[in-house]
Amino acid sequence: MIAIQTIRENADLVIERLAVKYFDATEVVKQILDADAERREVQKELDSLKAQSNKVSKEIGNLFKSGKAAEANELKAVVAKNKDHVKELETRFSELDHKQQELLLHLPNIPCYDVPHGKTPDDNKTIKEAGELRKEEGLKAHWDLASQYELIDFELGNKIAGAGFPVYKGKGARLQRAMLNFFLDENTAAGYYETQPPIVVNEASAYGTGQLPDKEGQMYHVQNENLYLIPTAEVPLTNIFRGTLLNESDLPIKITGYTPCFRREAGSYGKDVRGLNRLHQFDKVEIVQVQKPENSYQALEEMVQHVESLLQKLELPYRILALCGGDMSFTSAFTYDFEVYSAAQERWLEVSSVSNFESYQANRIKLRYKNHEGKNQLAHTLNGSALAFPRILACLLENNQTEKGIKIPEVLVPYCGFDMID
Repeated sequence: MIAIQTIRENADLVIERLAVKYFDATEVVKQILDADAERREVQKELDSLKAQSNKVSKEIGNLFKSGKAAEANELKAVVAKNKDHVKELETRFSELDHKQQELLLHLPNIPCYDVPHGKTPDDNKTIKEAGELRKEEGLKAHWDLASQYELIDFELGNKIAGAGFPVYKGKGARLQRAMLNFFLDENTAAGYYETQPPIVVNEASAYGTGQLPDKEGQMYHVQNENLYLIPTAEVPLTNIFRGTLLNESDLPIKITGYTPCFRREAGSYGKDVRGLNRLHQFDKVEIVQVQKPENSYQALEEMVQHVESLLQKLELPYRILALCGGDMSFTSAFTYDFEVYSAAQERWLEVSSVSNFESYQANRIKLRYKNHEGKNQLAHTLNGSALAFPRILACLLENNQTEKGIKIPEVLVPYCGFDMID
């Protein structure tokens, strides 16, 4: 959430920067400033009225002590009237404060000045491309390979739950487990503290990281308990620190966690959603950092290097993109996407987003630290997938297929116990 002080002091700049995300903030900013101005006036009147009541209450006590009961009782009537007015003002203040908060929740994060301009994924900037692309005819898509080697049963998943809920079997299931352990081991070796969070969160947590109200339609909602199945471990991991005041010496904080993830993805047709390309349930390992503001962009680059190292060890061809304003998430200030090349589909598949949210999430969840001057300051939060399983598995199958079977990357062999699927 953008700090109200930022909007008060730089309203035109906020509108200008949000236009980079193709978000017209003109009317919302005006409503926020109007509500804020009235709220501050009400607060000023409240403070004055309360100060006056306190002063009069002291006078009443002195009058009673001096035997001037009649005068004291007259002032008591004034205090009683003031109390009624105070209640009215407090109600109005609460209404305005709620309105202001609701409006602020509907403003996306301000993009960093380094964000490329553009509206669609075609406008994203390629930062790096590495690895050799297989360009051969006759390569089988991962869904055909999964069927041939009995790794994944999409129809059985459809029978049990519905489309987008595959059943992994045999060596397919063992590969899932191998990736889980490999990613967590690599993350912990890089200094991330392993955490296993809940896979459901309450409404406050979903609002805290920005999934609500922006992505309400994409989340599975358990209505009786008013809980949400998580779309990413970012939500529970970041909310560990909701309402927390840290010491400067506590930073940086680096945590990692594995969770199943659930998304009500839109669309149900074509190659974009076939096989493992787009699922309602999938597994993912996440990394999250809490940083001092001056260190957050250096941390972002370090996270990018770490995710890149995972793809290098998996021997997959990949590219890194800086997302343009129009393709960024609601909450991000800057995002790098990682894509891996799918040899049979002859297309790039996103496998990770690594983002800096600056103070946007921290302001929502009231995550602060006491700086060297002893002042409370909002921290910066960052997160990234390290990594999402389905498309990694799809590309492992497609890129490593041979006439004899599917070769397993060397780093996964100790985890899964086999070097070939045949």
